[in-house]
Amino acid sequence: MPNTPARTAVNPLRVAIIGAGIMGMSIAWRVAQAGAAVALFDRHRAGSGATHAAAGMLAAGLEGEPGEEDLHPLCDASQRLWPDFARELAAESGLELGYRDEGTLSVALSRDDATRLRHDLARLTALGCDLAWADSRELRRREPYLNPAVVGGLISPRDHQVDNRMVARALIEVLGRRGVPVHQDVPVALATAGGRAVGVRTGDRLHEADVVVLAAGAWSAEVDGVPPLARPPVRPCKGQMMALGMDPAAPLLNHVVWGPGIYLVPRRDGRLILGATVEEKGFDATLTAGGMLSLLHAAWRALPGIEELPVLESWVGFRPRARDDAPLLGPTAALDGLIHASGHHRNGILLTPATADLVARCILDGTMPELGRRYSPDRFARPAAKEAS
Repeated sequence: MPNTPARTAVNPLRVAIIGAGIMGMSIAWRVAQAGAAVALFDRHRAGSGATHAAAGMLAAGLEGEPGEEDLHPLCDASQRLWPDFARELAAESGLELGYRDEGTLSVALSRDDATRLRHDLARLTALGCDLAWADSRELRRREPYLNPAVVGGLISPRDHQVDNRMVARALIEVLGRRGVPVHQDVPVALATAGGRAVGVRTGDRLHEADVVVLAAGAWSAEVDGVPPLARPPVRPCKGQMMALGMDPAAPLLNHVVWGPGIYLVPRRDGRLILGATVEEKGFDATLTAGGMLSLLHAAWRALPGIEELPVLESWVGFRPRARDDAPLLGPTAALDGLIHASGHHRNGILLTPATADLVARCILDGTMPELGRRYSPDRFARPAAKEAS
């Protein structure tokens, strides 16, 4: 655990956070609430990366994939934190967050789809997820414009959504109200001395800190100054997405809906988010015809009425993906004074409240709660260490 100095009102703990996405800003909010002197640094604009690109699904139930059973306790805990987190952030910022609790549907368009979903139902309910099977009549009662060919599917009442872009604006607002500086569009490098992190460099200027948090998302492995052994094994995973325009007074869809190869996320302002491709293309920000076609075709199969909707926006985002698709949380033995908070892959928005609480606890108390210990960044170094011995 990091050896953090004692905090006093006169000499508060100095915390520098590299990355002003939803993770960095949420951690900053929590440690600022505790009286620390915190500053954020980002090579881009605050909230402009994966935070801006995401769909905002809070899907600890339906999004749990085979092989990710060890990640479920963290996802479930964070999902349970979201309602209070949203209320607190909305109250302090005075802004709406677009939190919606209608639940999520996952629909089958063929017998093979239905078989797969029934396997998902058995696997996920064994983990404690609150899911139920629904026939086609019940699904179309809830969403009348679904494809009439829907043969059944799952209902997940606890899988909610939030407008991630509104959350980013609210976090920027609360940090401003608390006087937390956010250095944006600046070159950022970790500063080290004597085998520990001592702050952040922006050009020729050193911003000294007692603790540095690396929360730069998909760019975490690209930050200058991080020693090789402390560099997180995080890579970008490209996702193409788009938004269509529904009539807010008569939307085609009211629930988040998963279909084969697609998810559809309705916003109260009428935007309908379609996502997302999964591509190992590095930081290639190209929108492709194939990517757009795959989204539109899969969405049209689930919700045929989209063919009449205007296209409002299309974009590319980069998920921060670690080797095992789980986040990196906490200190590393490779460099004292450095704490990781990256690698959240497709669960970044969902895992925000839990990550903020766990990392803030680690910063302030020097202890990582049990829930976060299995996600230590040092887990990737252990096999090599054993072989060396």
